[in-house]
Amino acid sequence: MLDFNFSEWAVVALVALVVIGPKDLPKAMRVLGYWVGRARSVARQFRAGFDEMIREAELAEMEKKWKEENERIMRLHPSDSSADTPDYPHPLPAETATDGEDAPPVMVEKPVVAPPPAPADEAHPPVESKPAS
Repeated sequence: MLDFNFSEWAVVALVALVVIGPKDLPKAMRVLGYWVGRARSVARQFRAGFDEMIREAELAEMEKKWKEENERIMRLHPSDSSADTPDYPHPLPAETATDGEDAPPVMVEKPVVAPPPAPADEAHPPVESKPAS
């Protein structure tokens, strides 16, 4: 956007230092930075609004094309009203849960688990301690 090389920036900085003065230069740079930020914000909002308008126009155009294509297909392939509803060979069971309803709770018994057998005392005879002589 702005194509300034180093020598041009140096000339601008020197002129600003001479015209504004070293005392007020920091305040002037803060004010300049504030207004540059505001300008960028306005430009960003403008671009976002413009992009949104373009997207809406493209979406409306695509919807129009889809509608025309759908109408063309419907003209080529007219449908029977009986073909839309499938014939079920048997009625659906009433016990199954329908949309939005919960199935009734089912009670499940816990299996009984036997405790592990106790260790046999005879398998490991007690060790007798003998006093050392």
